[in-house]
Amino acid sequence: MTTASAPSIVPGPVALAAVQPLVEVENLSVKFVSREATVSAVNGVSFSIQPGEVLCIIGESGSGKSVTMRALMRLLPKGKAKISGQMRVGDHDIMTLTDRELTQIRGSTISMIFQEPMTALDPVYTIGHQIAETVVKHEGCSYADGLKRGLELLEFVKVPSPERRLKAYPHELSGGLRQRAMIAMALSCRPQLLLADEPTTALDATVQIQVLVLLRKLQRDMGMSVIFVTHDLGVAAQIADRVAVMYAGRVVESGPVRDVLMNPQHPYTRGMLASSVHGSARGVDIEAIPGSPPDMRRLPPGCSFAPRCKFADDACRAASPPETSPAADRTVCCFKVGSPALSS
Repeated sequence: MTTASAPSIVPGPVALAAVQPLVEVENLSVKFVSREATVSAVNGVSFSIQPGEVLCIIGESGSGKSVTMRALMRLLPKGKAKISGQMRVGDHDIMTLTDRELTQIRGSTISMIFQEPMTALDPVYTIGHQIAETVVKHEGCSYADGLKRGLELLEFVKVPSPERRLKAYPHELSGGLRQRAMIAMALSCRPQLLLADEPTTALDATVQIQVLVLLRKLQRDMGMSVIFVTHDLGVAAQIADRVAVMYAGRVVESGPVRDVLMNPQHPYTRGMLASSVHGSARGVDIEAIPGSPPDMRRLPPGCSFAPRCKFADDACRAASPPETSPAADRTVCCFKVGSPALSS
């Protein structure tokens, strides 16, 4: 088997020190409206990403991570999801694109790797056909050239016996190989931005590590920007350049991954670290965050984390804390930043 030639698949790496961010999200809010209730899934989220940068969005289930990703792809159900704010990827104003324009940039400018590949791969078509179809659709090449690209990509993502896997159906592959096939499909048209929604959660530990290492290598080789959604702090430490911690639909802390994980400033980030084996010293008991995330249909007044926070006082329960910058390239939404109690 020959190894795929990287230049036929990928452009050269893009420098991080770009003046213009590739992705800019400003005050993004998403509400799901039904007759029974209104769910405030995302509440004023803002972030930016430079070309070639990896941002990990971390938080508990229900914090708004996946909804933020799907809003960026405009994959939320029409009529039920009310989206406001600003989203730009490259030269594209995501909020103003027509359905046809969205179809053109999905897969080419922006691609997505889903948590469960069987929901994204069509069970009635071979892996090769699905990759070739994507390439033909976006690049206008022949079907034969699309299949050739598919073979190169399967080699590129380290799928063993790629010629045979190209002719296989999704159900004939293991979970790890299906995930690699979906990664190959997501990379098939050289996207500028890759969205990865907990793509290793369903895999066993050994395969998970292999896929994470592969994703980081591919990201560096291709110079892509990546938004990686996870609730695993260990994953964030391995793959991210920067992290954004989400709680109750809001980014409560963000900054360079090392700074945030080594010196967390928000009580929620501290709680996540204390409740993870990655944030605890050997021999120290894991301490779970008390309580549960809030009901997004009835968010409490003030700071959403206050009911679970041991540092909260009346001020925290009365008003939502503004975003502050305790250090360069760091943001935190907490009234207690810098207080002796939180620093101890």
